[in-house]
Amino acid sequence: MKIEFNKLDHIMICYPIGKDLEAKRFYTDILGFEEVPDPGYQLPVGATWYKLGDIEIHIRAEENHQPSKRHPAFLISNLTKAKQWLESQGVYIKEERKLPGRNRFSLKDPFGNMMELIEIESDISGQKMPN
Repeated sequence: MKIEFNKLDHIMICYPIGKDLEAKRFYTDILGFEEVPDPGYQLPVGATWYKLGDIEIHIRAEENHQPSKRHPAFLISNLTKAKQWLESQGVYIKEERKLPGRNRFSLKDPFGNMMELIEIESDISGQKMPN
């Protein structure tokens, strides 16, 4: 049997209990994620669901939160402007090793959760990607 994967549905990102406002400010105001006001079911207390293209980002508080290097990587189309915006908001940017055909950097949310932003320059054959 082969599992027929279609797409990524959602990513869960957690933060320490009591940091709901700080989390919402970072993900809504700084990253500009679009909140899903009513997903059609009861969310856990303090949880917020966001929509990014065809995937969802779920954030919520967690007991004994421990950030890790496991991370989501988001494909974006304005890496330079995103970097400038994030730095202007006091977000530390870590330059990552360039990958063939891809520019990227990583950042951490206020709770130490890592994420990566990637912009594709060309496909793996070196062919420039259309704008």
